[in-house]
Amino acid sequence: MTSPDSGAEISVLLVDDQELFRAGVAVIIDAQDGMGVVGQASDGLEAIAQIDDLEPDVVLMDIRMPEMDGVEATRQLFTPDRIARRTKPLRVLVLTTFNLDDRAATAIRYGASGFLLKDTTPALLADAIRTVHTGNAVLAPTDLSALLDQQFTVAVPAPPAYLALTGKEREVFDAVARGLSNAEIGGLVFASESTVKTHVGAILRKLALRDRVQIVVFAHEHGLVGR
Repeated sequence: MTSPDSGAEISVLLVDDQELFRAGVAVIIDAQDGMGVVGQASDGLEAIAQIDDLEPDVVLMDIRMPEMDGVEATRQLFTPDRIARRTKPLRVLVLTTFNLDDRAATAIRYGASGFLLKDTTPALLADAIRTVHTGNAVLAPTDLSALLDQQFTVAVPAPPAYLALTGKEREVFDAVARGLSNAEIGGLVFASESTVKTHVGAILRKLALRDRVQIVVFAHEHGLVGR
């Protein structure tokens, strides 16, 4: 699976049951430099079919829709067989009308990279699309922790793969789980940003995780935050 190409246009697919809302968001995205809308869907079933066909970089996914909602669509998009068939990473950014929505938290567990409120500004929407395209989360670390703490009330023991991480990798893992940037982590562990990226890549490979957001989810699931 290839890494996102920062020089290529970010292709976006919109998923929402309100046609007028989709049309408005499409105008905003198409007006941005370096991104464009490649398709639109009115529910989860239609979205999955279009995503398999169009292979967009980022999906803006409404949570509440008829036929199939955004949570179930996200779950199906990140099944192992679909992930294996893709030639590049897929990022899902959930759209909701409720702050700290428990459905949004479930979608993040299934693979979404964060969520935005539907009344966000055009500038924040564009920044969010760029952020998730690079593999980062769109949600303040404290908010993400609050959401995930509601999801994982009982910690599952960490698997052997976590125990196999080196001491430095565990330091980096903990810092990523707390929402620190590569620059902040570098200052904490006395390493360059490129070295931090190397450690993050090793952690993702060893734990079979897709991106930094999934490191945060993994840490909460196994009670590893702040250890």
